[in-house]
Amino acid sequence: MNIRRMIGKTDLDVLIRDLISAGKRVIAPVRCGDSQHEALEYAPVRSPAEIHWAGPLPLRSLKEIIFPPTETLFGWKQVKSSVEIEANPNGFRETVIIGARPCDAAAFEIVDRVMGWDYRDDLWFGRRQATTILTVACPHGDESCFCPAVGLSPESARGADWFLTPADGGFEAAILTQKGEALLEPYKAQWPEPNNFSKQQLSGLESKVRANLKVQPESIRQWLEKHFDDPLWKHVALRCHGCGACAFVCPACHCFDIVDEPEGIDRGRRRRNWDACQPALFTLHGSGHNPRKDQAARFRQRIMHKFNYYPARFGEVLCTGCGRCVRVCAAGMDLIAILAEIGRRSEEAGAAS
Repeated sequence: MNIRRMIGKTDLDVLIRDLISAGKRVIAPVRCGDSQHEALEYAPVRSPAEIHWAGPLPLRSLKEIIFPPTETLFGWKQVKSSVEIEANPNGFRETVIIGARPCDAAAFEIVDRVMGWDYRDDLWFGRRQATTILTVACPHGDESCFCPAVGLSPESARGADWFLTPADGGFEAAILTQKGEALLEPYKAQWPEPNNFSKQQLSGLESKVRANLKVQPESIRQWLEKHFDDPLWKHVALRCHGCGACAFVCPACHCFDIVDEPEGIDRGRRRRNWDACQPALFTLHGSGHNPRKDQAARFRQRIMHKFNYYPARFGEVLCTGCGRCVRVCAAGMDLIAILAEIGRRSEEAGAAS
């Protein structure tokens, strides 16, 4: 599919208003917090004026749009000696995400692999199918970004139905999927194909974030495969609080727990809730045994899962280099520094062999 259109800012505003008027949920970056600090979050909008195209990466990822922090799987009710199951209503609200950052959009395709592996997660794929993603070339990067090190870039179109590149007076839109083409169809004749226009230059941003981490995932994976019991894990995990904040803001982390929550003596609901491998309770057995008995083992699992186990199973690094885990860590743990150290050790091991 090679459909491109030049979309003026006013044209895009018309599209957004039409979507909202049609009852579709429109999610976009909006300002949050006080006026002293520029911070963004993805949230439903009621007007195109609320959308903030520039600025930093939103504080939380898009993950919760497709994978809510908590959701009901089904209800149950005891009727005498039997139990009746109350299924959830079918159907997912049609959603359009506008202004998604490349690192967030790419995560959906990466997590698709595990959600459709040995069991198809219908809740995940139901929302995926109902959601159209308009990604915009990243307008901002900082010292915590490292998307080029994991195969992406500020101009990566992975996971997008439209990819928007800022240009004079609007955007150049690359239409990449059938969902994207369906969204374009009512406006196709009105919006011209790109001719001579001036794209914003983003190459400087890519060079900037590329310099943050120069280690390649394969180098990291090779070292991890041979160093499960390395003393490095105890050293780097000394500061880890086990709070799980890194996993909750990560666009690619997807661990969850399933619990039955009573709502009276004869009924309740089974819910799926986000969980994370960092808190001690995640692997605590009913017997009291915990196979990951200390924080070093739990932190090792996080790195191993993202950069060794997941690539071995699915051929994908379970990380998009967004850097949120670095920014949010109350203990100041820096994933970039940790990966750089692993990369350094991998190089030394290769030179010694």
